Amino acid sequence: MAKRQIILDTETTGIDPRQGHRIIEIGCVEMVNRRLTGNNFHVYINPRRAIEDEAIGVHGITNEFLKDKPLFKDIADEFFDYIKGGELVIHNAPFDIGHMDNEFGILWQDWTGTEDFCPVVDTLVMARDLHPGQKNNLDALCRRYEIDNTHRMLHGALLDSEILADVYLQMTGGQVDMDLAQQLLNAGNADSSQTMVKQRNLNVVYATENEILEHDSRLALIEENGGTSLWRNIQ
Repeated sequence: MAKRQIILDTETTGIDPRQGHRIIEIGCVEMVNRRLTGNNFHVYINPRRAIEDEAIGVHGITNEFLKDKPLFKDIADEFFDYIKGGELVIHNAPFDIGHMDNEFGILWQDWTGTEDFCPVVDTLVMARDLHPGQKNNLDALCRRYEIDNTHRMLHGALLDSEILADVYLQMTGGQVDMDLAQQLLNAGNADSSQTMVKQRNLNVVYATENEILEHDSRLALIEENGGTSLWRNIQ
């Protein structure tokens, strides 16, 4: 059965929903069987209250920008249908789940909680288990796993979800698979590569022409933003 995961992030007017703070941006990236599908969800929301200056300094979203955006009640059904049944992957999940439960609870009096409809994985908890005593915020994890996030000048829900998807895949991929890939790349010829694959009983799935074009476009985007691509050197 296909495993559907939703990498999710929110931006808010402030920290604590118990003090009346509201969600102003939701960004979700869909993954099925560890493959990004492109079926993402992204929306800005008018909170009908002022955003704290400290919060604006973090995400850069202003009250003026949100004046013509929909209310949460206008997007709630679509958002709920999108996440329902999927496994939510969130960095510091209690923060986002707390705000989501607050929003749904305001709208629906019989709301029982997000985790009644979606299992939740907290990547901050995972990172602390994997790297005890170290910084485990998203920027630190990008540095640790060599993920380019130089284009992340401010927090943004969709951008942070896209970055977290890369981090999560690295955190859960396993070093053995990465090591095997490097051995295959360094093998030097088709015969030795095929021998290594047979020894491990692996199926080789070749990229389609469209996948190769999409891959090249992604590399070009990284390079346009000042990054470097290892894959250019091994093609």
